[in-house]
Amino acid sequence: MAHHTNKVKSDEIPLQLKSSVLVAVGSNMRSKSGSPEETILAGIELLVAAGAIIKGQSHFYRTPAFPAGSGPEYVNGALEILVNWTEQDTLVNLHVVEEKLGRSRIMRWEQRAIDLDLLAIGDVVCPSPEIVRHWMNLPLEQQKNYAPEELILPHPRLHARAFVLVPLAEIAPLWVHPILKLTVTQMLERLPSKDRDQIKCIK
Repeated sequence: MAHHTNKVKSDEIPLQLKSSVLVAVGSNMRSKSGSPEETILAGIELLVAAGAIIKGQSHFYRTPAFPAGSGPEYVNGALEILVNWTEQDTLVNLHVVEEKLGRSRIMRWEQRAIDLDLLAIGDVVCPSPEIVRHWMNLPLEQQKNYAPEELILPHPRLHARAFVLVPLAEIAPLWVHPILKLTVTQMLERLPSKDRDQIKCIK
């Protein structure tokens, strides 16, 4: 897959497009659009059709399913998009694209045709630093049973997931986590090498 970054110059971006949004993309099953890679590309096209500008697009990576043993390997990647949507509208638009490509939300961490995870919108912390920290520190076993009922930004587990940080480091290495005050590169370096080594770039 081609690696695309900085597809638009700053002076070409309309002034009202103020929000830089980081999105994790993934798939581990075929859809009506084809293979996982083809499904993700179809999702990107739908985001563009909805008004998003693609500023950065990572390579695709092959990664183990999470949690371990929960299904086939994933194809993962990352996007940076520019939008003029509110935080809630951004989440809704991502979910609409997922639904168009056959994603259901019956249970957490199930096999899926496409996954578009909202990671961050600039340096927005939502709804509060205290609530974000609560979800960041939730043990894995509790994560399986509890999901937030409100939008949490940044994504409470992005700092702990190599399959998110490896592709994200391609397109936004200097983005700073507003709670941890660490860049994507620094967060990735703090992960165990065995986690990083499991993420294989698809040539």
